[in-house]
Amino acid sequence: MKTIESPTYYFATKKYDLSFPRLDKDIDADIVVIGGGFSGINTALELAEHGITNIVVLEGKYLGYGGTGRNGGQVMAGIGHDITKVKKHVGGKGLETIFKISNLGAGIIADRVKRYDIQADLCHGYGYLAYNSRQEKTLQGWLKEFKDVDAQEDIELLTGSDVQKIVGSSVYKAALKHMGGGHVHSLNLLLGEARALTSLGGRIFEHSPALEVTYGDRITVRTAGGKVRAAKMLWACDSFLANMEPYIYKKTINTCAFQMMTEVLPDNVIERISPIKGAFSDISPIINYYRVTRENRLLFGSATRFVEYTPSDLATWNQALMLKIFPYLDKVNIDLAWGGPMACSANLFPQIGTLPNHKNVFYVQGYSGFGVTPSHIVCKVLAEGMSEGSARYDLMASIPHINVAGKDKMRALWMTAGKVWNQVSGLWNGRSPYF
Repeated sequence: MKTIESPTYYFATKKYDLSFPRLDKDIDADIVVIGGGFSGINTALELAEHGITNIVVLEGKYLGYGGTGRNGGQVMAGIGHDITKVKKHVGGKGLETIFKISNLGAGIIADRVKRYDIQADLCHGYGYLAYNSRQEKTLQGWLKEFKDVDAQEDIELLTGSDVQKIVGSSVYKAALKHMGGGHVHSLNLLLGEARALTSLGGRIFEHSPALEVTYGDRITVRTAGGKVRAAKMLWACDSFLANMEPYIYKKTINTCAFQMMTEVLPDNVIERISPIKGAFSDISPIINYYRVTRENRLLFGSATRFVEYTPSDLATWNQALMLKIFPYLDKVNIDLAWGGPMACSANLFPQIGTLPNHKNVFYVQGYSGFGVTPSHIVCKVLAEGMSEGSARYDLMASIPHINVAGKDKMRALWMTAGKVWNQVSGLWNGRSPYF
């Protein structure tokens, strides 16, 4: 599956005119990172902030080419779709630790924006949305869990007509307002973080795909123009790994998400869509997600519900979903639509660890569609593991990563089966939109 080559909102509105050279010579580093999205840049920046600055990031195309430049920009709580799925591997105390970790993302992003003066349009205000009574009950449980982690956070469960205090739609039965969450221009955030990394001494090379990697006490990564030799390396390619490292390639499978952006809307329409000018998602197994932007547009995204396929007209497909929620936008023009792959793990939880017999080779992947905020959490923990080590890293790296058999030949079949299973699972885990 390839990225759909179309303009995106993020590249149309980026504020940083950054570009980095191709690698054209042999160099040495302490750590080499393959992948210039949130995972690669965030991990490198975390390491650089802790004094490990001789880091090289190799990006095959350009920063933000993958999911970092093609997402919803949602800043939300959590790491995976349902962290209780990993309880059998980490135990009750381990799950409690992971839940506490999962609440760190918004704070990490806010701190980055402030520390490095990143112009990323960070806005606060998030709504988790319920269509029915069972989903409302699920939100009641989330409210308690969120309050247990931070009793001071502005979090409130709204029901009935009160839902429209945060989102202007009559289709929802309840909403969990979480003012600690929000939304961000993810590409500007990435580019601001990349600029911060280089200010600390890190080096970035674009249009420098890895052609060959040789493991050992010193790792060598060969590109068309030169080589990087390093003591440690990180695979941070997610859905663009393309079997460069077979051990981790077979542990995820790609699906696709699609987004669109409306024309600029009048202030009164934006106020009606969202009085808090926030970001939103329902809590169904496959979510609709949307947010308003600084330019008074509505950015809306989703994925196919049951059958894995790519719609022939992304704008029309997304618009139909949007109009089910906001029928009063029927005369609004759609300016852009785009989509791209995202790597999913079997348990829909991010994967970090090292290769067997190569403990100096690390990897991170499998955000399963929830990457903007979780990447900042996971990569903080990963950087701990790559430097001095930590109990948090050991805990998250201990979660088994299941292989996906026949992932290339049977991708559409496996993803269709997975989507159907998740929809059925929603019947008893309180997340089905249908009952």
